[in-house]
Amino acid sequence: MASISPLSSLWSRPCSAALRRCRYLHHLSLHQLLNASHLSSLTCFSRAQLPLSRPSLSSHNPRLSASYHFVRSSTTATASVTTESEQELTPTSEFTSTKGRIYHETYGCQMNINDMEIVLSIMRNAGYGSTVPDPESAEVIFINTCAIRDNAEQKVWQRLNYFWFLKREWKTNVEIGRSFSVRPPKIVVLGCMAERLKEKIFDSDKMVDVVCGPDAYRDLPRLLEEVDYGHKGMNTLLSLEETYADITPVRISSNSISAFVSIMRGCNNMCSFCIVPFTRGRERSRPVESIVKEVHHLYKEGVKEVMLLGQNVNSYNDTSEMEELEPGSNWMLSEGFSSMCKVKNKGLRFADLLARLSDEFPEMRFRFTSPHPKDFPDELLYLMRERYNVCNYIHLPAQSGSSVVLERMRRGYTREAYLELVNKIREIIPDVGLSSDFICGFCGETEEDHAETLSLVRAVGYDMAYMFAYSMREKTHAHRNYTDDVPEEVKQRRLTELIETFRDSTGHNYDQQIGTVQLVLVEGPNKRAPDTELIGKSDRGHRVSFVNVPMRHSTEGGEIRNAVIGDFVEVKIVSSTKASLFGEALARTTLSGFYSSGTSSRFEKVLAC
Repeated sequence: MASISPLSSLWSRPCSAALRRCRYLHHLSLHQLLNASHLSSLTCFSRAQLPLSRPSLSSHNPRLSASYHFVRSSTTATASVTTESEQELTPTSEFTSTKGRIYHETYGCQMNINDMEIVLSIMRNAGYGSTVPDPESAEVIFINTCAIRDNAEQKVWQRLNYFWFLKREWKTNVEIGRSFSVRPPKIVVLGCMAERLKEKIFDSDKMVDVVCGPDAYRDLPRLLEEVDYGHKGMNTLLSLEETYADITPVRISSNSISAFVSIMRGCNNMCSFCIVPFTRGRERSRPVESIVKEVHHLYKEGVKEVMLLGQNVNSYNDTSEMEELEPGSNWMLSEGFSSMCKVKNKGLRFADLLARLSDEFPEMRFRFTSPHPKDFPDELLYLMRERYNVCNYIHLPAQSGSSVVLERMRRGYTREAYLELVNKIREIIPDVGLSSDFICGFCGETEEDHAETLSLVRAVGYDMAYMFAYSMREKTHAHRNYTDDVPEEVKQRRLTELIETFRDSTGHNYDQQIGTVQLVLVEGPNKRAPDTELIGKSDRGHRVSFVNVPMRHSTEGGEIRNAVIGDFVEVKIVSSTKASLFGEALARTTLSGFYSSGTSSRFEKVLAC
């Protein structure tokens, strides 16, 4: 294992004895100060007497807040501190929790973010304290990991190195004012990397206390208790049933107007490059009713946009509530696509779920990710066209533009079938936005194969693309059967060419929006002009900024006021770049009011201007 990460130097600042004493006094509760026989004996307090609340470390050290993006739970009792005396007199759950406070970091996809919200809910129900914004203040440190690419794993190892330093040198760190936890932190590795590298993680210089896979989060409280008795805790068993359908996640996003909702877990596709089936297990879907219940809870909390999540989200198949199941042979795929895994029984499909949600929550927007191109039957596409609150945005991972490479990847389609699907989508949903994933330098990829990928990007004209150099993963079909024979420098050169090709082709999609009126959900101030401009997303997923001026409401009348976070605003687009739009705010409105009623008004409204 490498030496301590140089990141730890951020915390290695001089700290005099007088300053340490002042900090110590500042972090003692009023009750402890009143019961101290004399102040000179304060250093004799046991660690168990230290309160579990303190001001944010990042507020004392601007270098911390500038170096890391720490996410604070909306329920953290110290989130709104006024004066020191008020803080001392205000009782909080952090003072009474004996199990400790939690710090968490998440790497990887949106599913990992949602999983962390599930973990926080489980820990809260088990009696653990609130979250803190920095690891130096936590008694439990969670790091939720990604195993898709080697680069993501290397970042995790670096952070584990620092967390181990906090644990190993805890006594010294407390003495010099670097750490503020009441005991050495327990370090917990979660997610796909935990599943893939469980033995290696435990063997790494005893830096980790608990390793827990994506299907075992309910077991976390027990695993942490095992650590108290000197044992390591590990549960990486995969499940055929676990969906956490009965757990209400604790939202960690500072943006309260949007939320993630997981509707299925796992993947059956077995693409040759992908580790997900081995870290997330087989596909299983949540019952429709449990999803509707969670979305209803979010609606009451003021959430305006929901992202439906799944490793293969549009293969959703709820068989839990069907009295008579259809045979799997009736499962319709996109035309020209095939699947290696056959469906046993057909239940409620993704289109059924979207229809239910869009009907019951007409003032909420719905997006979804990440789908597979094989699961876009016509029924789903026509539903997206008809429902104004199902966004006109589809992520359509291609991975390669070469049919030869696609076959080696076991994707189940050819270049021609993919392009035919793109054409069908655009015929049915004219103003749709498309994004994709691409892998450069997969096993055996030739220059001709690479050129076909570049030509596919030009032919489709994506709004967004996620592009990566191939990183071979153990356990995959490619690892067992292919040779990673494309040199790293060739991978990087092809990746650069792919990125340049995408940037050259995407501008047209943004330029086409000039002159149209877009419905923008306001997410917050524009960071480039925070005092005068707001920014949000259009139905198509484009970032739109506009000057925030007082405006009327187009359907409700009432006061003329500035837009705020969570408002829907009609914006006329006046200019564009290759990645964003700028417009003139016309009026505040509602989601249903903007599109009026009927199925065709969605496009008439956008194209009328």
